[in-house]
Amino acid sequence: MQTKLTEVLNIDFPMIMAPMFLVSNEAMVKAGMNSGIAATFPSLNYRNEGELEKLLDALNAAKEGPGAKGTYGINLIVQKTNPLYEKHLAICVAKKVPFYITSLGNPKQVIEEAHKYGAKVFCDVTNIEHAQKCNDLGCDGFIAVGQGAGGHAGPNTLQVLIPSLHHHFPDKIVIAAGGIAGGEGILSMLALGAAGVSVGTRFIASIEAGVSNDYKNAVVSSKMSDIVLTEKISGTPCTIINTPFAKKIGYRQNWMERMLSNNSTTKKYFKMWVQLSGMKKLEKSIHPGNYQTLWCAGQSVELIDDIASCHEIIERMKAETHEGYRKLSLQF
Repeated sequence: MQTKLTEVLNIDFPMIMAPMFLVSNEAMVKAGMNSGIAATFPSLNYRNEGELEKLLDALNAAKEGPGAKGTYGINLIVQKTNPLYEKHLAICVAKKVPFYITSLGNPKQVIEEAHKYGAKVFCDVTNIEHAQKCNDLGCDGFIAVGQGAGGHAGPNTLQVLIPSLHHHFPDKIVIAAGGIAGGEGILSMLALGAAGVSVGTRFIASIEAGVSNDYKNAVVSSKMSDIVLTEKISGTPCTIINTPFAKKIGYRQNWMERMLSNNSTTKKYFKMWVQLSGMKKLEKSIHPGNYQTLWCAGQSVELIDDIASCHEIIERMKAETHEGYRKLSLQF
């Protein structure tokens, strides 16, 4: 199946395994590459000295190996509140990471550095205004983050966001993210004009995912009505499973937290503290037996019924997409 995304990234199928904080790992990325898709991870999953360099060396070797049919990319949080941003970018450029996904900030520096050696940059966007800024900076495409996405979901439906992005930026690659867990979802996004899809939540319920079985089982057993938005993790609304602990701590910042987040003097440092605190809470949550469960997931939990290997998940989604296309063709 060939699209602009498969051509640009030289992959077999137009899918990106989305970057997921504390979930994405080396085994998942390699499984994605061996299955012919583009697999990604957040740089913040590797914060200890030397970890990121070691992983990138291993992925570069795997990419050139005999079994690899896909590629890999890295997600950078480009907000000023990310203290490791510039260090991680320098490492990625030195290791010549094939492509980048930028989130939550100005991607100018990433675009400039990546383009120096031919790497591609796709920017998370949730609206046309943000997309315009990224377009003006020369990005290669957009990750259209819509309603139902895991993590920092967008407010707009993909049925409107994707065609609108195409209308305003006809030369840019658009990748759909949010609520996709099967071939039917992939086919619908391609019909809207997306060049590919970004799938995250489905891979939480994978054998390779480095999280507790409690988390994986919660993804399998939850319904879309169990997904809620919380400001407690990063200050920006983030989708999580509505666990008893999430209910206990609430979903919105209190008036003092909101004031500190909006004050021009305090907002940078307060947001940094909120994000650091949220990261620590999430780290506790992924371990077995922890009752402080803050589990990120999107509304596609509704469509997830089992825990399987990444390879099996990808091959199943490929088959569903082709079968869906076959059935659709019979109707016309």
